Amino acid sequence: MAKEIGALIKLQVKGGAANPSPPIGPALGAKGVNIMEFCKQFNARTQDQAGKILPVVITVYTDKSFDFIIKKSPVAVSILEAVNLKSGSPESNRKKVGVISWDKVKEIATNKMEDMNCFNINSAMSMVAGTARSMGVNVEGTKPF
Repeated sequence: MAKEIGALIKLQVKGGAANPSPPIGPALGAKGVNIMEFCKQFNARTQDQAGKILPVVITVYTDKSFDFIIKKSPVAVSILEAVNLKSGSPESNRKKVGVISWDKVKEIATNKMEDMNCFNINSAMSMVAGTARSMGVNVEGTKPF
């Protein structure tokens, strides 16, 4: 028989660096989850992605046990890595801070496809390009389709 779900917790944690300090400790402690057990499991599963920000969805059951799903790195973080920037533009409509090619946009969209709310690669590429533009990063060239 399936367990009854008590709560869903969504966090963004650096890979391989989960510890009981905020925001992880208070979020899990409020639901009665064993914080150290989560940290050990998360760090073991993400040690190959150390330092990357990873969204995680934790399902807490009524018996205080838990499961979690690690998603791909956010699109904005992937764009910043591709363009070698620390942050986006404070005025994205006036001040452009970088340029990204459509090939890199396609690579990011392909990597993130399973977590996105779209059905084909062209839609995913449009979403990634829109995120890049809103960060002040120009997409160079013409859209390849």
